[in-house]
Amino acid sequence: MMRKKRKRSAPPGPCRSHGPRPATAPAPPPSPEPTRPAWTGMGLRAAPSSAAAAAAEVEQRRRPGLCPPPLELLLLLLSLGLLHAGDCQQPAQCRIQKCTTDFVSLTSHLNSAVDGFDSEFCKALRAYAGCTQRTSKACRGNLVYHSAVLGISDLMSQRNCSKDGPTSSTNPEVTHDPCNYHSHAGAREHRRGDQNPPSYLFCGLFGDPHLRTFKDHFQTCKVEGAWPLIDNNYLSVQVTNVPVVPGSSATATNKITIIFKAHHECTDQKVYQAVTDDLPAAFVDGTTSGGDGDAKSLRIVERESGHYVEMHARYIGTTVFVRQVGRYLTLAIRMPEDLAMSYEESQDLQLCLNGCPLSERIDDGQGQVSAILGHSLPRTSLVQAWPGYTLETANTQCHEKMPVKDIYFQSCVFDLLTTGDANFTAAAHSALEDVEALHPRKERWHIFPSSGNGTPRGSSDLSVSLGLTCLILIVFL
Repeated sequence: MMRKKRKRSAPPGPCRSHGPRPATAPAPPPSPEPTRPAWTGMGLRAAPSSAAAAAAEVEQRRRPGLCPPPLELLLLLLSLGLLHAGDCQQPAQCRIQKCTTDFVSLTSHLNSAVDGFDSEFCKALRAYAGCTQRTSKACRGNLVYHSAVLGISDLMSQRNCSKDGPTSSTNPEVTHDPCNYHSHAGAREHRRGDQNPPSYLFCGLFGDPHLRTFKDHFQTCKVEGAWPLIDNNYLSVQVTNVPVVPGSSATATNKITIIFKAHHECTDQKVYQAVTDDLPAAFVDGTTSGGDGDAKSLRIVERESGHYVEMHARYIGTTVFVRQVGRYLTLAIRMPEDLAMSYEESQDLQLCLNGCPLSERIDDGQGQVSAILGHSLPRTSLVQAWPGYTLETANTQCHEKMPVKDIYFQSCVFDLLTTGDANFTAAAHSALEDVEALHPRKERWHIFPSSGNGTPRGSSDLSVSLGLTCLILIVFL
């Protein structure tokens, strides 16, 4: 009686070939029992190809070390950084997975809505490309490797990334820049498992004057004199407003003071001050940046001499725009929510945070300069409030710059009627441009007034006209 021989099972390898086996070791058929040993000697004849394929599928399910399935899954695993490509039909030195996981680590915390995204993303792409080049010989013929190379090329083209330039560190946990808020805040969230990027807030002030708060409330205020817009542990912004025309309670901004507070090793305290006809491209100490090294943690960029400057504070993820339009100044700022909310109890008077005090508002308290819709009109005829513009001509001029009749359009009309100064049209237009550049949520760029007395949206033009006229009369009373 023939005895059965046990075949010694080979130690599991990283990845077994699906190609034909040597003639001296024909492939045995799949056993229905996973633990049953294979037979030697008299064996079964080779099964048809379909059966062999089924056997291979069973074997693949049973043995986790076998190669992964088709192209679609390979691409999916590549995008998730999960495929151990070095184990699939390639020598161990193919390091495409390492390249992919490094790229995921470098980009997972980036937010396309914030400053510096394109620069950081391009750095990460160049690092990814360099990594694939270094492992190209070992990964020759590797489908995942070639898919990665094509993907990198497409992304660099989409983002207009140059092939030459700085690259990101492949060990961001160790070498992240402590003076780059986007870097360390994103890495911190990533370590906690929170995939939501940091939240940002917007505040703007323009015209005579119109305030958009961090909560997207829109108000028209008097606030004559010096008032704090922002006063937290990282930044202070104060504006000074003066009357625009005699006999009117409307004011406009002629001075802005910004204090970037000292922050560890990132920057010393820096003070910026702008007044009408003096919009410098430097801090009061004559410098144009703060912090050490080539990548300054704080810098001023002059966009239009004497009319428009930007301040970028990388260490607190904050951007500030200051403009002079006509005789007056405008300001727009974007700041991370967690920093904007870092203040003491004594610092609660902040216009960007809580809006203007009720006693200082000249709108309806709902942020509508087209307000007072619920009030009865005075008997005074609907005449222009200031020489040079009627309601019709003001509407026409503002509509040329702002085709969308939102709150910025209404602010433009209000300013023209109260001052007669055509520069306020440009101020409202530039304020809207700043919103589009800095506000993190596109769906909130435009604010549309609601009818306080149930007036349908279709009747908004008449309501706006009546409301503006009432408001202007009240301003001059």
